[in-house]
Amino acid sequence: MTEAQSRPLLGCIADDFTGATDLANMLVRGGMRTVQTIGVPQQMPDVAADALVIALKSRTIAVAEAIEQSLQALRWLQQQGCRQFFFKYCSTFDSTDAGNIGQVTDALLKELGADFTIACPAFPENGRTIYRGYLFVADALLNESGMENHPLTPMTDPNLLRVLQRQTASKVGLLRYDTVAKGVAAVEQRIGELRADGVKMAIADAVSDHDLHVLGEACAALKLVTGGSGIAIGLPENFRRAGLLTAVGKATQLPHVAGLSVVLAGSASKATNAQVAAWKQSRPAFRIDPLALARGENVVQQALAFADGLITQQAVLIYATATPDEVKAVQQELGVSRAGHLVEQALAEIAQGLRARGVRRFVVAGGETSGAVVQALDVRALRIGQQIDPGVPATATLDAEPLALALKSGNFGTVDFFEKALRVLQGASA
Repeated sequence: MTEAQSRPLLGCIADDFTGATDLANMLVRGGMRTVQTIGVPQQMPDVAADALVIALKSRTIAVAEAIEQSLQALRWLQQQGCRQFFFKYCSTFDSTDAGNIGQVTDALLKELGADFTIACPAFPENGRTIYRGYLFVADALLNESGMENHPLTPMTDPNLLRVLQRQTASKVGLLRYDTVAKGVAAVEQRIGELRADGVKMAIADAVSDHDLHVLGEACAALKLVTGGSGIAIGLPENFRRAGLLTAVGKATQLPHVAGLSVVLAGSASKATNAQVAAWKQSRPAFRIDPLALARGENVVQQALAFADGLITQQAVLIYATATPDEVKAVQQELGVSRAGHLVEQALAEIAQGLRARGVRRFVVAGGETSGAVVQALDVRALRIGQQIDPGVPATATLDAEPLALALKSGNFGTVDFFEKALRVLQGASA
């Protein structure tokens, strides 16, 4: 069996595109050669991989559709020979009372014939911690972190047991911090007790990377693990201890991608607002106005005309990022769904126009925006490279003439992320 034909060990399903690269980044850091596909592929990419991550756009779609897409992804991963499976959602547990985290988890457990999993969105490196079932973002409870203003999934309850229980008929329990602090054996014992009590999903406390390593080791025998990307840092070592994962080359190796560069931003998060503001202090930027799009103005051509005079000399930013009050005002006039669709469609068409003009390196901010852009660029699969900021790696498509991409969750990255990402994409080496 050749290296390219070797069986992957871990099969992952992510509910959005930036979440998929976030997860893949963690696995690469753990030494797993990782390939991310955009949607369920027709065939296995012809490249060696220890982990496969299927990026869906299922976070905010109808529950039935999210379940069907997730099960399709699971069945394809099973066909590739994966030994364990991971359902990845956001570290801020982005969802509504209607779903989709609980319902998709139920469906995956049933398909796998499993009776238990953990739910751990903690990502301490990015300030997301869980204590007694309550999710904190830095020093603030989730509902006081800015996530209460999210345009699609406003998070108004920091108690993840309550949030998850509203999405499932299965019994939800808590794997408390005092148990996690005692180590792997204590966690394994508690998992047995929770199972015996009929619990199918347990929110797992974690306030440090050490906690995530403990949880990861304790979950070695579970068929399904769910959570944010943080919990994945403990999974590669399980395969290494079992003699299944050995170092073959450099997991972060990417090809050099020549061409022009651009930044596209659609997220309305605090982090992306700060990043846009920092860029505009010294670099050219063009703002997409959703109301102008709704009036039928040719905003796409305006944006491309703006870029035409500049991109051969320097990277530009094209953004729809706005403050929470501005977002609410637009949504009140256009409706939530229409406002989001107009912006995503415009940025997707702009990405296509920029590629035709020679842009080969794209920095994209926002999960929904990233999904729209990669679909517009017909991206099928990505090799995952080095980390730019926690949760955000450099990536390259698996094409003969690759594109370089940095797909950023709205809430991630330092204030100077755009500049940093461009430097990394420009410097990716073969």
